[in-house]
Parts: sequence; structure tokens; C-alpha cells
Amino acid sequence: MSLNDYLKQATDNGWAVGHFNASELDQIRAILDACKEIGSPVMVGTSEGERKHLGLLEAVALRDAFRKKYGIPVFLNADHHKSVETAQEAIDAGYDSVHIDLSSFPMEENVIGTKMVVDYARVKNKEISVEGELGYLRGESKIHHEKIEVKPEDYTKVDQAKEFVARTGVDRLAIVIGNIHGIAPSHPRLDVQRVLDIRRALPNSVALVLHGGSGIPDGEVEEAIGVGIANVHINTELRVAYVHGLKRDLEQYPGEVAMYKLDAGAIKAMKLVVKDKLKLFGAVNKI
Repeated sequence: MSLNDYLKQATDNGWAVGHFNASELDQIRAILDACKEIGSPVMVGTSEGERKHLGLLEAVALRDAFRKKYGIPVFLNADHHKSVETAQEAIDAGYDSVHIDLSSFPMEENVIGTKMVVDYARVKNKEISVEGELGYLRGESKIHHEKIEVKPEDYTKVDQAKEFVARTGVDRLAIVIGNIHGIAPSHPRLDVQRVLDIRRALPNSVALVLHGGSGIPDGEVEEAIGVGIANVHINTELRVAYVHGLKRDLEQYPGEVAMYKLDAGAIKAMKLVVKDKLKLFGAVNKI
């Protein structure tokens, strides 16, 4: 089954495909270990920064190797790519999916650029899944020590979502409903009614995506999935788990210099987060 097939299945049956970012081989292994153990398809994402660190071709090769090793559906996504050019580079390299994020531009420019990526992907491989984004998603994938204010104009508008999907032909739409990137002291409660309204306005073949899933209370995530979110992105919680696990081992074993031993705790911590999230998303035994 393709990624779009799994997303359609998730939309129709009230669960969500997990999307987890990684920038290291061991992080990818931790994610896929968790998915293998609980029987879940998965999207592994690399932002522009993460892909620069890991390498485009290297990321594709790792996906292929882990698909062969684990025998589970692993889909590689170019997450939050901010230009048509970088999105096309990921498609050319062999990514299964691309998120072209032109949400900072006016609506018309967003539509034109996103449509260019959709058309390019369709020529290259019709099974490539393309995601667009509408609304202004604040924050970064880190721990924020100050409150991030989400303004009413940041939210995705139902009428614009309908127009955007019709004009671009995207397979997925990332929406802003009170979510932010990163973990902050507080954030607005997710606007679940808006998710429902957008879901009703779009074809069922178009999956709704929740970015900034880290730090959102479990109950709110469950509500959002219950009314139409089919894909949830987690990054900051993984970064925090990995770094904290690494720091613990560095403190506990000050004389150790073998990196594969020092990051064992980091990998274990990250794997636990992934398993907990997939259970929350209802993604267990979905292969």
C-alpha cells in the first residue's frame, strides 16, 4: 500500500499515521524498532536542516535498508521544505513524500508554488504524496520558555482550505488550529470544531495533518484525530528524550568514549516516546 492508501485508511477509520523527525541513523532505528514491535506504518521526516545534516541520498538509502530489514511500511518525508526547488530535489532523490510549506507567502503564491510541486511529483511518480500548508504555524522545534501567542488570523480558514485543495491537488493539508512548533508553557486549546469543519469541506481522499504535536495534551490529540486528523507530527519530544538520555549516560559513564555505547540510553528513551505516541494515535497493528 502507498502512503496515501494508509492515510485514507486512517481518515476513514479514525486513527492517525505517526510522523517522526530524525537526523541520525540511530534515531531512525529507534523509530522503526518501535513501529516494528507494535505493527505500525510510519513516516520518517527530515526538515531542510535535518536533511542537510543527514544527506538526501543517505536518507533514501537508510529508508531502503530499513524497509528490507524490518519489512514494515516506512515512508520518507521531506518535511517543511520552504521552496519549490528544495522540494523537487527531495523528489528527485527518491523521497516518498514532500511537504511544500509556502504558508508564509500570500495565498496566491502558495497555491502556484504548491501546484508546481504537485505537478512535478505526478510526473516523477504518481504514488508520491504531496502536502501543502495553510495558516501560520508559530514556534520552532525546541523548548520555549516564553508563552507563544497564537492569533486568530493564524488559523486555517475553511473556505481557503477548500479553494487551496481544489486548485493545487495536494494529497495532504497541514492546518493551524491552535498548534505550535515546539513545547511552550501554554498554548490555546485545539479548535476541534475547525478540524471538523475543514474535514467536511474537503474530499475524503485529502488527509488532514497536525504539525507541532509535541506538548499537546493527549486528550486534545485524541479529539482532533476523532474528527479528522489523519497524520500527527512529533519532533521536539523526540529531541528532548534523545538529549536527556544522552546526558544521563554521559554523566553515568564519564570514562566511556564509544559513542554507540553512550547513546544507548538516548535511543531507548526515544523509542519509548514513539511507542507511546503511536498508541495514542490508535496506530497499533495497522500493517
